[in-house]
Amino acid sequence: MNQIFDPNYSDSEDKTLIQEAIGGSRSALDTLVRRHFDFIYNVALRYVLSPDDAEDLTQDVLVKVITKLSQFRHDSDFRTWLYRIVFNHFLTMKKTKMENVVSNFDQYGAGLDSIPNQDLSIEEAFSLKEEVIDAKLSCMTGMLMCLSREQRLVYILGEFFEMDSSLGSEIFSISPENYRKQLSRARKDLYQFMNQKCGLINLDNPCRCPKKTKGFIEAGWVNQENLQFNNHFKQSIHELVLTKSNSCDTLMEEKYGSLFKDHPYYNKSSSKVKILEFTKDLEAKKIFDF
Repeated sequence: MNQIFDPNYSDSEDKTLIQEAIGGSRSALDTLVRRHFDFIYNVALRYVLSPDDAEDLTQDVLVKVITKLSQFRHDSDFRTWLYRIVFNHFLTMKKTKMENVVSNFDQYGAGLDSIPNQDLSIEEAFSLKEEVIDAKLSCMTGMLMCLSREQRLVYILGEFFEMDSSLGSEIFSISPENYRKQLSRARKDLYQFMNQKCGLINLDNPCRCPKKTKGFIEAGWVNQENLQFNNHFKQSIHELVLTKSNSCDTLMEEKYGSLFKDHPYYNKSSSKVKILEFTKDLEAKKIFDF
């Protein structure tokens, strides 16, 4: 099937599934959830940083979508309708625990500076290679928390998943020009911080993922027994998204954007099972009112 962020996405199968689900088909409801769970989770994870919170948020918002299925007008675009419900919920939900921890780039940078640089031995570089990747992914995802909610969401959709200004303006109820401006502003704020702090692109910066990894482990930011970001994926976002060659204002922005597009696209099959069991529950069907 086409991914929901694909410009050529067709919602004809969604509309058929909605009709069948409203008619009482549990399998249609299950299939509809399967089609959209992973995308919503992948956006949610970058939005709230905590994998557990992202799973909870994904389930909460899917329940909200399911309860509103009977209100969907079939002459409308399902993808736009879905996005509006999902991302409006993201923007208006109560403050998350990570939003209470991370509030701005200065604070985040100070937190990174407080972690001492520690060189890895040859043996450690081999034995901790998965932890180094997890440290990189968690650190970069944490940077997104320094953006405002709307900036963060626009950036995730516009940079990670290449949502264009036509669809973006419909989702956020703003003009295409305003959507592009918000995306540009988010990029500049984020990449300015990275250019001053991160050594992934600007090699003059001393901060390196391998040198921070042991400190991240000691501080509890990387859990060796349960890696939070370097797991549950088969491919990167870059492999799924058709990147537009002119989507960034500068070559530097394109380089930083590519770093984020190389992040994993997660497949949370265990969470899907929880949702599917929920949709099959008879009491839940009373909540759905169909």
